Amino acid sequence: MLRLSKRSDYALIALRHLATQSGRGSDGAPSAASARELAERFDIPVELLAKVLQKLVRAGLLVSHQGIRGGYVLARPAAGISVADIIVAVDGPLTVTACSDEDQTCDQYLKCNVRDPLWRLKDRIVSALTSCRLAELAADPPARAE
Repeated sequence: MLRLSKRSDYALIALRHLATQSGRGSDGAPSAASARELAERFDIPVELLAKVLQKLVRAGLLVSHQGIRGGYVLARPAAGISVADIIVAVDGPLTVTACSDEDQTCDQYLKCNVRDPLWRLKDRIVSALTSCRLAELAADPPARAE
């Protein structure tokens, strides 16, 4: 089963929120949100979210501001951030199989008959995630709590 990690889920949730709040400050500047605010709003463990947000800062997807009005804002427009950028920033390279070109330690590496087709599938998944932008996620109406 292909599945995003909780860290990637949390990163996407936080970035989508920041993208929808962009430019909503009273002075027209992007509104910053703290890790605590985001964690409370979405019921995410604050310590884990803070680590995720710091990874996004290191990857150049977020900017953090200190101080009374501090918090996190997008480092660039949501249209310039892909879902793949977010996932890679948080979890590292996208993979489908345990083996790769660089790691040929699998006992089945030389005999494997699905490795190459699975690598092509991974390339298609990466292409889809790269073409999907944060702006698209932010444009979808938010899910209603039931």
